[in-house]
Amino acid sequence: MTKPVPIYDSFKQEYKTPFGAVQRNTDCVFTLRFPNFMQAEQVSLIMFRPGHKEKFLPLEYYSNEDNLYNLYTCTYTPQDVGLHQYYFSVVMGGTRSLIKRSGASEGSLKGTELFHLTVYDESVKPIEWLKGGIMYQIFPDRFNKSVPENDEDRPPSPVGRTLHVDWNQTPDWKPNAQGMITNTDFFGGNLKGIEEKLPYLYSLGVTCIYLNPIFESHENHRYNTANYHKIDPLLGKEADFVSLCEKAKRLGMGIILDGVFSHTGADSVYFNKFGRYGSNVGAFRDPESPYRAWYNFIHYPNVYESWWGFETLPNVKENDPNYTEFICGTDGVLQKWLKLGASGWRLDVVDELPDEFIDNLNRAVKAVGEDKAIYGEVWEDATTKESYGTRRRYLTGGQLDSVMNYPFKECILNYVRHSDAQLLRDGVMTILERYPKASADILMNFLSTHDIERALTRLAGKELGNNDREWQAKNTLSDAEYMYGIALMKCAMVLQFFLPGIPCIYYGDEAGAEGYKDPFNRRTYPWGGENTDLLKFTRELAAVRKACKVFASGYLEFIEVTAETCVFLRKDREINQAAVIFLNKSKAPRRFSLKSVVGEIRNPEFIRASEEDGRRVYVAPYDYAVVKYELAAQDADFNLNHQKVREDILIYE
Repeated sequence: MTKPVPIYDSFKQEYKTPFGAVQRNTDCVFTLRFPNFMQAEQVSLIMFRPGHKEKFLPLEYYSNEDNLYNLYTCTYTPQDVGLHQYYFSVVMGGTRSLIKRSGASEGSLKGTELFHLTVYDESVKPIEWLKGGIMYQIFPDRFNKSVPENDEDRPPSPVGRTLHVDWNQTPDWKPNAQGMITNTDFFGGNLKGIEEKLPYLYSLGVTCIYLNPIFESHENHRYNTANYHKIDPLLGKEADFVSLCEKAKRLGMGIILDGVFSHTGADSVYFNKFGRYGSNVGAFRDPESPYRAWYNFIHYPNVYESWWGFETLPNVKENDPNYTEFICGTDGVLQKWLKLGASGWRLDVVDELPDEFIDNLNRAVKAVGEDKAIYGEVWEDATTKESYGTRRRYLTGGQLDSVMNYPFKECILNYVRHSDAQLLRDGVMTILERYPKASADILMNFLSTHDIERALTRLAGKELGNNDREWQAKNTLSDAEYMYGIALMKCAMVLQFFLPGIPCIYYGDEAGAEGYKDPFNRRTYPWGGENTDLLKFTRELAAVRKACKVFASGYLEFIEVTAETCVFLRKDREINQAAVIFLNKSKAPRRFSLKSVVGEIRNPEFIRASEEDGRRVYVAPYDYAVVKYELAAQDADFNLNHQKVREDILIYE
């Protein structure tokens, strides 16, 4: 049974063009389709920014399409930057009804949700060096340890830290005698160790390395910064960082640093609660300290505002002029490390940074180079995010270039494990509809991070029901679960590599690493114990991605998504290229007809597929295929010529 044509669908250019977010002063054409039996007397678009007055725009009748549908259209040209919301009003038989969103994109008379339109300013531009690439996230203490040959290059004995002798041990997870988890066990991974493995990363197609914090800290995660101007001694020296950046650049890789600017460590040169840096140094010990104004003392010195109540992480007042200058000023923290070779910053808990500070941060970073990247840690839709009573404007200009893509991660893992086809299709398209394309093209698409369980465990392990570390330590994958997990991991990585954005591999995922949350997701990289099958598969994905330039910025169209198969198209008119991706996550082989999927195609190239029976594609169980081809004239996207619409003529270009 053929699905009825919707009155409106914001995902499709037959109804709204251009698709998705727009730069201000861009003409947006909205079209409604009513069945012939629905005679509209008056149709209006109601557009507004939250908290602002509504604007009413009439839609004019201009066509009876195929004698089946009455079409109405209007053009709206947004002047204001930010999140817009809209719906439609229709009068029939003297009765006024509203057309709102029901589901992810379709409008109906029974809909209850508002449609979204993101409007951004002229400063939103693509960062070309990131597009089409591959990112690799490294937790520095756990990736690779280079042993210095000379005593003078050995790091100092760490005060209050424990060094594991066995690289393959499980990180400490049990509380100490005082019931505290101190995170003071280290494995000795360092910057030279990363440098030694640059050829390995190059073999994976990596073009960008994202490092978790590398500055002096006294816990293994290093999110409690002790000195922003100093590399942690266990990781190496400033010269090691410069060397790493230089050698990575020669291999076509940039380095993105983790910036933790909403709080410092209590055990830091700035706060110095425990006296590590002297008896009269720091805001806690010296009421006249130049750093005291950075912190909010409720009862000096023992009661102060801290991050989520953790007294080891005192919050800073980011808009304090001295703190802002320290971080964002000329040759401040941001610029120092960029000038030493970094290619950008990832901002930890960006939700907790005020807009004014992010504005200043953006200016500081872009002053060094427009190609320097700024990513934000946002777990939700970045265009609708509200924090501390403020609607955030991360992606509309002058703040972030892009974000960590937690929504995609959830869509992919739920689809692969639970076959939630609707969530995959709607969730992915919703993000692409709302994010500026320049941001969507470089989304950080990961399956695991240091903050969440490993994807392999999420896909094949027991459902995580609690944060009990003892439970997590005991519930590792059985051999059968592990092998099944590898098959599912491959399916998830196909989506990760070929959906819009750039795949971000969390170190060890490509080698079959498993583990629930911290610290089990932060085990050391299993050098010598890698899953070679998955590693080979990762390299192949990288090669296919590199062979098809359409993956850099091509538009996405889902062709078919079922519980067992996913077929989607990436298409880029500027390079006249398209690619069809076939994913089979079932236990049985599948055959697809190219013609039935995309019609007649020109010069197909079976990048990762075998041609059978005249353009039939065979896909093995838990496997994929990619076919690249040239776009023909009839493959052009549906567009409405704005001027012709005003003349009541529908044009197919």
